[in-house]
Amino acid sequence: MRRFLLFILVLGMAGTATELVLLQHYEDWWQIAPLALIGLALLVLAWHGATRRAASVRVFQGVMTLFLFSGAIGMGLHHTANAEFEREMDPSLSGFGLFREALSGATPALAPGTMVQFGLLGLLYTYRHPRLVTADTAEARRQEWDA
Repeated sequence: MRRFLLFILVLGMAGTATELVLLQHYEDWWQIAPLALIGLALLVLAWHGATRRAASVRVFQGVMTLFLFSGAIGMGLHHTANAEFEREMDPSLSGFGLFREALSGATPALAPGTMVQFGLLGLLYTYRHPRLVTADTAEARRQEWDA
């Protein structure tokens, strides 16, 4: 199951990176961030594949946590950009009406949620990862099962 999760994650990241490049999603630092994180995640996974050490799993967990933050910030940035555009089009918009229009604006406000999904998949991949199990942890788990 762990390998299947990793396959889904890598496939999704590769597809998303390709789409971001095709959409020219690299005009400023904020737009480059998801591409950089995907590249970093793939490099860490290559390191993990080559060494199979606990350190690579821990670094991967850190990168996946950055994915969560990146997705949340991206959704905020997309929504803000759409809201500014909608206010220019109709200055009388406010409250829920503005929120609704900003969600359905030209910039897909929820698309950065993909980064959150990738972060969660990556963290799920590392959950109770065999490389993170120490002798003490293994004994504690055995005692949990015996109780």
